[in-house]
Amino acid sequence: MLNWILKQPPSKKLVPKDKIASSYKWHQLGVLLATCIGYIGYYIIRLIFTTEQTDIMKVYHFTTADIGLVLSCFGIGYGFAKLFMGALADKCDSNRYLMLGLLLSAILNIFLGSTRNLYLMMFLMFLIAVTQGMGAAACQRMIQLWWGKRRRGTIYSIWSSAHNAGSFICVAVVQLATFLFAGSISAVFYTASAVSFAICILILVLGADRPQVVGLPDISTYTGDKVYLDNGKVSTTDSTNLSIWQIFVKYILKNKLVWAVTLTSMSLYLVRYGIQSWIPSYLVQNKGFDASFAKWLIGIFELASVPGVIIIGAISDALKGCRALVSIACVIGMLICLTIYFFSSNHTMIVVALMIMGNLIYAPLTLVGLMVNEVVPKFAVGSSTGFMGFFQYIFGETLATALIGILVNKYGWIASNTVLYVASGFAIVFLIYTAISEVKLQKEAKTKNK
Repeated sequence: MLNWILKQPPSKKLVPKDKIASSYKWHQLGVLLATCIGYIGYYIIRLIFTTEQTDIMKVYHFTTADIGLVLSCFGIGYGFAKLFMGALADKCDSNRYLMLGLLLSAILNIFLGSTRNLYLMMFLMFLIAVTQGMGAAACQRMIQLWWGKRRRGTIYSIWSSAHNAGSFICVAVVQLATFLFAGSISAVFYTASAVSFAICILILVLGADRPQVVGLPDISTYTGDKVYLDNGKVSTTDSTNLSIWQIFVKYILKNKLVWAVTLTSMSLYLVRYGIQSWIPSYLVQNKGFDASFAKWLIGIFELASVPGVIIIGAISDALKGCRALVSIACVIGMLICLTIYFFSSNHTMIVVALMIMGNLIYAPLTLVGLMVNEVVPKFAVGSSTGFMGFFQYIFGETLATALIGILVNKYGWIASNTVLYVASGFAIVFLIYTAISEVKLQKEAKTKNK
């Protein structure tokens, strides 16, 4: 198994030169499908417990505190897993790594649906979080290895929309299983795992780790794709003899741009969950919304962002990869919508502002996820993804839920407004630094490599 999961050597059978272009297109389509469908499978497993929490409390006689304990195990485990499993992805065959993570998640999910013991559930949820940490790093690494910078923003945005699609499909799986198996909670978990097992097969059939394993030239050779490092040097290679720790220290911890983009992402995650997690409570308590309609707005906030994220990703490609500048424009627009959301009493305006805001939050979140991969060598993409994910979930999501909940309870909703404005301001500051640094590094790199 260890040899199977590790990075595979280049194929000895090379694709003829006159067929390279067509072969590249077919394999790129396969990789895009593998990453999108694969990550939908990850989200089905990830959200199945959250979706079933009401029935679990009713049938298993759990309290909201019990549910919170189980969910907190996922959040903590996922944050740390993103860091370590992301770094491990750089040394593995990304496609097989993606499949293995989903396979292990689906197996653990069967056990989760077979027990009513709270402590066993907490342990299993933590283990699921660890295996879930394998998904994003593998997908983002494949995108970096299969597409040049000219098209990467569009492709990355399409993959990112799998997050939203996975949330919707998870609900569909729950409804189907509930209908077919007379409301059995265990059957819902089993059905989710069965769907994920099928997706595992599709991943192996459709995807590929990198162009060289199928006899194609690497993306740098094929498109001239280059990575501008923080020291002004250019990197084109996708492999290294450095250890995981050496890669992490040299290209992550000592990289100022990685820190700037990561802190931007953490700030935006705080805004994302600071809005999303509190939509029902905020709108019912402050704006007089109907409670059932306010719950539906969570789904609207998610789904409405899909087209905008893809369009904005394409715009960043059209502007020759100026992703920081596009993100700054999005955050400024988000602040305008946030102000309407906070201070308007018109229900229609609030709903419209919320829908637009979903696009303007998820778009820069998608772009910064891409940016952190583009400022490190291709052999450090998994490490950069994991490093960002650690800050997103351990700090961004935690602050958005625990801190805002405490502040609102003590000072009222004005405290939430203040936290989200401050977080948005930090995001803009970090993005300005990133935009200036990107321009400076590109100029230095061009000068050094003339």
